[in-house]
Amino acid sequence: MDGMAWIPGATFLMGSDRHYPEEGPARKVTVDGFWIDAGPVTNREFSRFVRKSGYVTVAERAPDPADYPGARPELLVPFSSVFVAPPHRVNLTDPYNWWKPVRGADWRHPVGPGSSVRSLPDHPVVHVAWADVLAYASWAGKEIPAEPEWELAARGGLDGAEFAWGDELNPDGSWMANTWQGEFPVRNTQGDGYERTSPVGAFPANGYGLYDMIGNVWEWTSDWYAGHADSAAPCCSGAARERSVDPRDPARVPRRVMKGGSHLCAPNYCRRYRPAARMAQPIDTSTSHLGFRCVVRDTKGFARGE
Repeated sequence: MDGMAWIPGATFLMGSDRHYPEEGPARKVTVDGFWIDAGPVTNREFSRFVRKSGYVTVAERAPDPADYPGARPELLVPFSSVFVAPPHRVNLTDPYNWWKPVRGADWRHPVGPGSSVRSLPDHPVVHVAWADVLAYASWAGKEIPAEPEWELAARGGLDGAEFAWGDELNPDGSWMANTWQGEFPVRNTQGDGYERTSPVGAFPANGYGLYDMIGNVWEWTSDWYAGHADSAAPCCSGAARERSVDPRDPARVPRRVMKGGSHLCAPNYCRRYRPAARMAQPIDTSTSHLGFRCVVRDTKGFARGE
């Protein structure tokens, strides 16, 4: 399987009891073997899909008013959520202090009109909503990983370890993933060399040969989000599309689990750069720090080494 790695079936300790409530309880889970993309889908790969299929992403379309009863017409325009660093310290309980709905932001224009992915072919594609990742996976003859599959792969064979590479965040002083250094959300020292996304493969692979399972971009999984909804503060979700209910209430919008953390995860705020970490993401919303990778399950007849 070109560009994919085989993950042997295993029983492993999923989740954690040491961090955020939504990660627990830690429990033993058994997963069958499967193939998974060695890295998140890149701008180059997504561009090929769009070129050959003619697909238009959710962020590039005007929302259907029937899907958003009560929404003001002037808000029913193509947009996506972009991280915009505030000029001063802000209330960390309100992610709308740094997430902004930007008209014209999409996978081709990651921070809005005037930006481009032309110089970022090997960076993960972002601004992809759930419908977009399903469309790509179907076109590629693949699927989106379930949360247990994703977490097993992220652990790289280190069952119970804190991070995908062991129990130290910076072993021997080395940055192992693209995360935030400094005081989030106002000052990023870029100690790891990157302000936003980084090229896939810029940081070491885990024990299964997988890149960017931690940091760089969050990744969609196929599991519906459930459990501890009230305790899972939406630190990493972008501004949701306005509905007839309060768009700041994530419990009212169907949500999938996203995994892995991103370049915005910081020690002073969102310590979710770990395999056990998980967040809820509204299925109709795309952001500047959320991407995906695909799997091919063993039940399709593929064998290790083929």
